[in-house]
Amino acid sequence: MSEDEKNPAREVIADYAGAHFRYFRTADGTVYAQRNGHPVARPIRSQGTTGSHRQELMVGLYRDGIGVFNGTAMKEALDLIEALALTEDVQPVHIRVAPGFDGATWLDLGRDDGQSVRIHPTGWDIATPDPREVCWRRTQLTGELPMPVKETDGKGIDLLFGLTNFANAQAECLAIAWLIGCLGPSVPVPATFLTGPQGAGKSTAGRMLTRIIEGTSGDLRRAPKDEENLIAAVAAGWVTALDNLSYMTPDLSDAMCCIVTGAESVKRALFTDGDVFRVSYRRPLLLTGIDVGVIRPDLAERLLPLRLERPRARRTEAELWADYEQALPVVLGSLLDLTVQVRAADAETPTDLRMADFAHLCAQLDAATGLGALAAYRAGLDDLNDDVIEGDLLAQTVLRHAETITPGEAQRMTSTEWLLCLSLLHIGEEQRPVPKGWPTTGKVLSDRLKRLQPTLAARGVLIDTGRTKEGRYLEMTRRVPAPPHEQLAL
Repeated sequence: MSEDEKNPAREVIADYAGAHFRYFRTADGTVYAQRNGHPVARPIRSQGTTGSHRQELMVGLYRDGIGVFNGTAMKEALDLIEALALTEDVQPVHIRVAPGFDGATWLDLGRDDGQSVRIHPTGWDIATPDPREVCWRRTQLTGELPMPVKETDGKGIDLLFGLTNFANAQAECLAIAWLIGCLGPSVPVPATFLTGPQGAGKSTAGRMLTRIIEGTSGDLRRAPKDEENLIAAVAAGWVTALDNLSYMTPDLSDAMCCIVTGAESVKRALFTDGDVFRVSYRRPLLLTGIDVGVIRPDLAERLLPLRLERPRARRTEAELWADYEQALPVVLGSLLDLTVQVRAADAETPTDLRMADFAHLCAQLDAATGLGALAAYRAGLDDLNDDVIEGDLLAQTVLRHAETITPGEAQRMTSTEWLLCLSLLHIGEEQRPVPKGWPTTGKVLSDRLKRLQPTLAARGVLIDTGRTKEGRYLEMTRRVPAPPHEQLAL
């Protein structure tokens, strides 16, 4: 009798796995296992503490009375399963939210039984998704959400804002728009920035907004010190909430821009020479802080500032969170009701804003409720442009020079000539020195002005580049002011 006939353990494991699990691969080649009829999928090579597929197999084989197998047999069976799964069709896995069939979207409640919320054009309901429609991926950051309450008549929204300290109705309607955007798997939403004086409850409000989507275990985190750790945290959850930011480095600012609009990170796979590991991500961000210093123009276009104020009366933490946990099912139900209404509303897409998808969502929210979210969003972006200008001496100098240009006319010079012109304007009659960080060459100036283009355009100053036979040039134009009736329309 051959050795294989004496010890068919790997075949027993493989047969059991094929009868009880479905195996498939994602676009990056990772193989996942999904128990028959259950929407949660686990990577077969996972060694994580959230429950690996290896553990699933071991428990199933033991409980079904088949036996306990050694590590060698399990490894050989998993190697075979992985090789066979690489020939299967590609299917994506999702964290927390996912697109479904027939225009529906799904929200993972994080429950062991796999029950989820299906949001469809005519309403929402609780169901277990077909494994071939939605595959959920769970991590340690995937908290459980309560069963949402139906027919709340909007009471949950009032309950939520009764527990938070938003400064005005504009901040509240933008918070609603952001939460609705978080339920859309294909809608990039700006990074919500909760700001206000010390003691305004920014961290508490951030936790409350986060836990509506991520469950009661969702919490705020300190910003990682490097981009790699930030990406790892972002990829493991849906909403990433960073608390008490006081300073934002250029690298962190650029990373946040990528997280909001989407990017991919590629690095060498462990224990290999040529294989790579890909991580694609686009996630909702939530930030809290009193002041983060100078905001870069590209991040300013992707921020959603929401101001809070100090409460008139304080409550204990225990009382506040007890009320929140009691209200959460109603809050979630009201948010789902409103999401259905907003998605059904017809509205034009504003074409002048960077985050056009979110601007369209604000317009839909206005059409459904009349809250004025789009006007509030524009006002918030205008305030951020002021912050960018106040923190950038070059932008201030450009705007001062633009006042000398006749509206509608263009002024064209080389980047070196512009550098001399703007430097002399900044030095002025007082002969003050140029500040640290001032452009030192025409190329540096050109790059800085390209980054400032959206901020300057919001103040009516257009920067363009081009080339003639003599060489490259920078062109500055002061926009002709719109007639009063058009300004009112905007």
